[in-house]
Amino acid sequence: MNISLLEPIGVSKEMIYELSVPIKKAGHKFTYYDSKTTDVEELKKRTENQDIVMIANNPYPADVVNSADRLKMLAVAFTGIDHVAADACREKGITVCNCAGYSNICVSELCIGMAIDLLRFVNEGDRAVREGKTSQGLCGREIHGKKAGIIGCGQIGFMTAMLFKAFGAKVYAYARHERDEVKKEGIEYVPLDTLLSECDIVSLHLPNNAETKGLISKEKIALMKKTAVFINCARGPIVDNNALAAALNAEEIAAAAIDVFDCEPPVPSDYPLVNAKNTLLTPHVAFLSEEAMIRRAKIEFDNVYAFLRGQPENVCML
Repeated sequence: MNISLLEPIGVSKEMIYELSVPIKKAGHKFTYYDSKTTDVEELKKRTENQDIVMIANNPYPADVVNSADRLKMLAVAFTGIDHVAADACREKGITVCNCAGYSNICVSELCIGMAIDLLRFVNEGDRAVREGKTSQGLCGREIHGKKAGIIGCGQIGFMTAMLFKAFGAKVYAYARHERDEVKKEGIEYVPLDTLLSECDIVSLHLPNNAETKGLISKEKIALMKKTAVFINCARGPIVDNNALAAALNAEEIAAAAIDVFDCEPPVPSDYPLVNAKNTLLTPHVAFLSEEAMIRRAKIEFDNVYAFLRGQPENVCML
């Protein structure tokens, strides 16, 4: 089979070629492109005559899928697959596999770090020292004893919940499907409106799809406490970010830490959250750690090997 990795996946070329050795030894052809592209014609060219294509979080549109006459499998080095033309893959019977689990640790750790930053004014403290100021106005709050709400309690949400629990927070969760594993840890499932209205810290962990898009609406944001902090390391379109910015500017909630937006960074300078009060913004880095990139590369190649054996793993779509 012809197999191509269409873009870098956060590890060295040496590691890519090391992971590809079993593919070549089995008699398959492996091609690696060390540059990213969003050009549809270039993506078509890189996909042409390929049986298996490997990507990360680069968009893979329907035009490319439909041009790929030989494509049998799409290996995605990411958890979400909303950047992939799912309907086109389904129509052509292309198996799509993801790398679920690779970023659980780094995303959940960033959520905790963001919560600490928002509650203890870490950035403001740094500026105060550099500007010759004192601790005046920087009396923060502790996670211990607070109510932390996890919206979406899958693998990442659950790990984030456990970290908040370790800090001494009382943790609540909202999810469409309740899991015994979560309940056994003393995490209480509650309706979304209850979670939003009662929790001091709200952390979002849902996929972006037709059911979740815009879920955290102006009306939902209005339910939150004035002292609440909101964290989004999931997907930008799940939140009405204009309404969130308005709520922050009106001091209807205390602060927000946002890693994902309605578009991929660079974010426009006039984007509402860029100019909103009390925000901590990062350019979609929650998944990005050295350890996570290594885990991701290994899982993606393992997914290819499993497909070649006729026993696909981490299948999102058949």
